[in-house]
This record gives sequence, C-alpha cells and structure tokens, in this order.
Amino acid sequence: MNIEKDDAQKFKKLGIKDILSLALLIPSDYENNFLSDKLFVGEENTIEAVISNIQFSPKQMKVSIYSKNTDDYLAAIYFHPKIFYKNMFVVNQSYYLRGKITTFGALLQIIQPKIIKEVNLINPIYKTPLRNETIKALMQKYLTHKSLKESGLNEKHIKNILDIHFPNQSSFHIIYKNREFSKEHIKTIKFLEIFRYLQKLSSKKTYLSAIFSEGRKPDGFIKNLPFELTNDQKKVINEIYSDLNSPKQARRVVIGDVGCGKTIVILATAFMAYPNKSILMAPTTILANQLFEEAKKFLPQDFRIALHTQKSTLSADEIKNADFIIGTHALLFTNLPEVAVVMIDEQHRFGTKQRHELSLKTMENRDKFPHIFQFSATPIPRTQAMIESAIIDVSIIKEIPFKKDIQTKIINKSDFKNLLEHIKNEIEKNHQVLIVYPLVEASENIDYQSIDEAKEFWQSRFEGVYVTHGKDKEKEKILIDFREKGTILLATTVVEVGISLPRLTTVVISAAERLGMATLHQLKGRVGRIGLKSYCFLYTNTEKNERLNSFIKTKDGFEVAELDLKLRKSGDLLDGIAQSGEHFEWFDIREDAEILKEARGLA
Repeated sequence: MNIEKDDAQKFKKLGIKDILSLALLIPSDYENNFLSDKLFVGEENTIEAVISNIQFSPKQMKVSIYSKNTDDYLAAIYFHPKIFYKNMFVVNQSYYLRGKITTFGALLQIIQPKIIKEVNLINPIYKTPLRNETIKALMQKYLTHKSLKESGLNEKHIKNILDIHFPNQSSFHIIYKNREFSKEHIKTIKFLEIFRYLQKLSSKKTYLSAIFSEGRKPDGFIKNLPFELTNDQKKVINEIYSDLNSPKQARRVVIGDVGCGKTIVILATAFMAYPNKSILMAPTTILANQLFEEAKKFLPQDFRIALHTQKSTLSADEIKNADFIIGTHALLFTNLPEVAVVMIDEQHRFGTKQRHELSLKTMENRDKFPHIFQFSATPIPRTQAMIESAIIDVSIIKEIPFKKDIQTKIINKSDFKNLLEHIKNEIEKNHQVLIVYPLVEASENIDYQSIDEAKEFWQSRFEGVYVTHGKDKEKEKILIDFREKGTILLATTVVEVGISLPRLTTVVISAAERLGMATLHQLKGRVGRIGLKSYCFLYTNTEKNERLNSFIKTKDGFEVAELDLKLRKSGDLLDGIAQSGEHFEWFDIREDAEILKEARGLA
C-alpha cells in the first residue's frame, strides 16, 4: 500500500517509511471510555455525572455528583484547583468523567477526573511528535487487514496488531491488563520488529552474475582423502557445490569452531572450481604457509598451487599460470589474473574494503563477478546467524573430526606449585606449554605479572622457553621455531588465531577474567589439536567469577557464543545490529530465537 503524498510529511516527522513501521508505533497506554456498569474501587472508571453541588477552596474543589450509569452518589475531588476550575461545571448539567475511584470513609470519590467528549470507545494513547488524533487517523487509513497481509504478515499477527491499535470492549481486558500487553500480543510486537528488520536486510541483498557456474562434483577429492569427513563438512561442501553451479554470484560465510576442519572445505572449494582459477587470502604468513602445505598434500598432483606473501613473492607468470593462489595482504599489491572463486580465511581480520578490493583485482569483466566464500573460526549465536543469513548465506560447521579431551580448570596462587609440577610432566612427554600474559610490560593498573616480569623465572627453570607478543616483528619466525624446538611459549593473545601447534597440550591464561568468552575459547582451542589429552588453566586473582565458572562447563564455541550473549548487559546488542542503527525496543536477541525463526521463515 503506497503512502499518499499528503501523508508523506507526517510519516517523515514520525521517522518511518512504511506500514509495518507505523504498526510498530505501539500505544503507550489506553483510555477505556466505555461507561461502567458498576464502580470498581481502585480502578479507572467512566461515568455520566450529573452535577448537584460545587464547593471550592484553594486547597480542594469538591463536586457532588450522581452517576447515572451506575446509580451511585459520589464526590469528584480536585486538589489545589486553579481558579478557572470554578467554571468547569454547571449545576444540574451532565458530563462524562473519567478517573480513579477511591473511598473516603463511607463516601465514594473520583479523583482528579478528566472531562471526556466521547464515550463507549477505547482510545489508544500514542507518544509521538504528532497529535494523538492525527496518529489515530493514520492508523485508520493505513492499518487494514489488506495492507498488513500485503506486507507479509499471517492471520494470527494481523489480528493481534489490529487488536492493539483498534481494541474492542469484549477483548480489551485480555489484550491489556495492569498496563501491560498479554504475552501473545508482546510476541507479535517482537515478531513485527524482527520481521521488519529482516525485510530491510533482504532488500539490500543484491544478485550479481557469476563469472562461471559449472562447478565439478567434490566426490573425486573426498574419496582420495586419508580420513572421513564429518557430516557438517560434507553438508557445507555440498552447499558450496550448489553455489558454484548457480548463475548468481555466491556470497557465503562459513563459520566453524576451532579445529572443525575448515581447511578441507577450502581445498574442496578450489577442487570444485577447477579448471577455473581460485584464490585464497589469509591474515598471516604462517597461516598462508600452513594452507599451502595442506593444499600440496591433499589436492591432486596436477594442481598448480602458488604461494604469494611478502616473504615468498611470485613472478607475474607464476601467478598467471597457477590454478590456486594462496597468499596474504601481499595479494592486494599484485597484478592478479581473473579468478572464478575468491576465498578469505579468518575474514574478520580483514576490513570490508580489503575484502572488496581483492574481488575487484580478480575481475576482468566488470559485468560478471567471482563467487566469494569467507571463513571464520569465531562461532556466533544462532540468532545472529539467522539474522545475517537474510543478507548473506551462512554455513555452520559444529562437528570436529575427532573428540577433544581438554580439562578446563580455574586456578590461583595457591595452585602454582601443582601447576609447575604439571608443566614438568608435560615437557617430559615431549609436549608443549603456552602461557598467556595480559601485558608485555609491567603496569601499576593490573595486579598480574607481565611477560617481561615473568620470563626470567621460566627461562631459569626450563630449556626451550620462547617469548613473543603482538608488536614483535619476528613473532611468525619465533612461533615456527617454537613449534619445532620449544617447550614453553610466553605470549600475549597473539596466538589466539594462528599457527597449528600439534604438540601443545597445556595453555595457562593469566588474568583470565579480563578476557572475553570468545578469546578464552580461541586460546583453549590452541591445545589438543590432534586429540592428545590437554589442559586449559584459567589463572585468576578473583575469588568467584560467574563468567569463568560458566565457561569451564561449555563444550564448544557456539555454546560459548550463546553464553556470552546471555551474560551481556541488556541493550548491548550484537555489533552488526547496533552498527546498522537498529535498536530493538521489544525483540530480545538473547531470548527470542523461536520468534526470529518464525520471522525468518516468513521474511
């Protein structure tokens, strides 16, 4: 239903553009102006009052009245009346009054009653920049069964919305009781908020033509692997296979937990794109090297795989002739050939501009676009996944190829002796230990040791102690050296996402209460990568911490994401939603997953 030209300015003043937004201007209260059959003490009542006497003083005006509709005598009381109140009433005339009924001894009173012009209707009260009568007129004109149906709502939600804006006497006590809407009507309001938001997102989803749409089946790749894929890996590979066979450009985010086997999905994608070229950008040289080694191991031997980083640059011909190009940011400063598939690993580590720039650099024909697949090891709550899928396809990998055996425990100073003994035992088994510190240098503001303060202790007691941090220019070399020769690594959260350390079985996280849930999970995910019995120690000076106690009970990253969301302050919505300028008044992303699921199905 189109908004008439005369009403467009009114909609603009209200800050809305469509009928669903109008429907979401929920009344702040109602005036129930139906004449009462009997008086209810303690509640608002509407009466037809005949005036019999008026007594005025600066402190109080008392008006003696007879209620025709309930056959009662009572007093209308106005406290601290203005002088013009004297002329409000004329003796022996009738007025419609609305106010709260109380008792004073045996006398019934109606306190500070309002004179109303119309009775036998329920009047919604709207708090907006426009007059209430103007809003009501807009509601009457635009909120119809037909317009709401055309907006995509089903019969249940249409009825509830019309109930809210146009209540009748018979159902009003069900819809609105004690100044609150019924649970059923609140569900509809929540549904309407998220449904409208999903529609808004969907309208931004654009469909572009793909460079190619003839992906080959992944069977040849999968059957030659020396291990069985998980059901989730197979499902996501099949989703990508469907994407590659569509004439529309794919834009899919693959989200998986730490160690879920996203690398194999990446390699399967390159396999399915062949003989067309594909490209992968990773955030660090270490990750790019790891992916390159995995590609050489699992892709067919005739696959021409190229690695391009700042430390391993390729010639123009080598890049041009490659079937699968793996690299870092260095790719953004290189002449690239046209490719059919662009993949980005750890996509949150790159800005939107960088991701877009990589796609543009691989396009010769600006009318057709490469398929884009982004991979992330940061699990998100299912509510966020459902919302994001309105604008981009989202795939989830929850299963991991083997069961991890990681014992998570909260420790403090009194446990340090036992921790030392544990570390010695693990090193004797040729295992490695990671100790994560909150700071590189000492600080008066934090009651924990820094790396600088702690390294002498570890280096004096153990061989093969390595140290690195975020600002260390040699961190990638140090991590590689540690993997091959080290026993203990002292670091900051630089290792949250990074090099695979198969012998790492223990991580100690100092000042654990200062880190977010996702970071704790990523650090915990550094150990037990090949199924070894592993340990995650959360070192803290605080006696009790609800977040840490909850964290040690979680099983996977998606559970951590749900828990993180649950523990957030109310109003602290997910970044993507907050940044879009959307602030929900009714819908709660932490609690309303089922409502979101229904809205997503309709939207």
